[in-house]
Amino acid sequence: MKRALLFLVVLLAIAAAAIGFTLGRPFQGFQTESFVEFPKGTGSMEMARRLADAGVIPTRWHLLAARALRPNQRWQAGEYRFHKAATVWEVADRLRRGDVYLVELRIPEGYNLYDVGAAIEQAGLVKAKDFLTEAQRPALIRDLAPQAPSLEGFIFPSTYHVPRKITAEALCRLFTDQFRKEWKAAGGGGNVLATVTLASLVEKETGAGEERPVVASVYQNRLQKGMKLDADPTTIYAAMLEGVWRGTIYRSDLQRVHPYNTYAVAGLPPGPIANPGRAAIAAALKPATTEFLYFVAKGDGTRRHNFSKNYADHQRAVIAWRKGKGT
Repeated sequence: MKRALLFLVVLLAIAAAAIGFTLGRPFQGFQTESFVEFPKGTGSMEMARRLADAGVIPTRWHLLAARALRPNQRWQAGEYRFHKAATVWEVADRLRRGDVYLVELRIPEGYNLYDVGAAIEQAGLVKAKDFLTEAQRPALIRDLAPQAPSLEGFIFPSTYHVPRKITAEALCRLFTDQFRKEWKAAGGGGNVLATVTLASLVEKETGAGEERPVVASVYQNRLQKGMKLDADPTTIYAAMLEGVWRGTIYRSDLQRVHPYNTYAVAGLPPGPIANPGRAAIAAALKPATTEFLYFVAKGDGTRRHNFSKNYADHQRAVIAWRKGKGT
């Protein structure tokens, strides 16, 4: 009896060692990479089957054995990417941690909807045209900006990590949800559309952080005096909307009567011309106190500007810019 019991113990020990060795041995049954998706509610048996079919593990029983040895683990749904050999233990641990595959999507400050759409398509997520179709629907920010013509200005610039199969609608919701958080953090209030529109002009006009509140003050001063804003970025945006942008501003672009062309139409454009970041929004919420009415690039490679209170000083600054000397 004792001999039989001892034999059974030894047999179980050998079996346990064999299982442990198998679970700890790297395996790769796929060629380059394998994506395996588990919708919410997928059970352990189905997860194991899909992983085995994809060549991630030798058989489904290997993963189920690992689960039996660690019964308190909870495996998480999502899409996983496998690109190299891994042990069953490593696979099980990834499922426990929810180490799902996410695509990095970077939206820089100042990108407009066309730029964002191109970035999304380049990342392999959604076709640009599908994103643009969804972004033309302003329902997601209607409560904040009832008159907004689209989601332009409300796609908050940031680096996002998103599922590979995300939809255009889900992307727009993610972007606008982030905008809401940032707007609240900035203490935003009042006329949201006007503020974000001003912020978009500031974003497109200068890359120098300390200049943003000053640029905002120039536009604010001109608005208060009833002057046209004469903002080059709005002329470019109007040409883009018309499908006639040629990469350079021509006289015909400046003369084009279009709601977004502030050389031809007084006041702010109907909506933002790009998506501003934190600094530009902060500048639009609290412009500097100045008497400046004009600004032009210094032309010295610094991306900074000369600001003027009157047209005569501005003309001198323009001549200096044309000569590329600055003042």
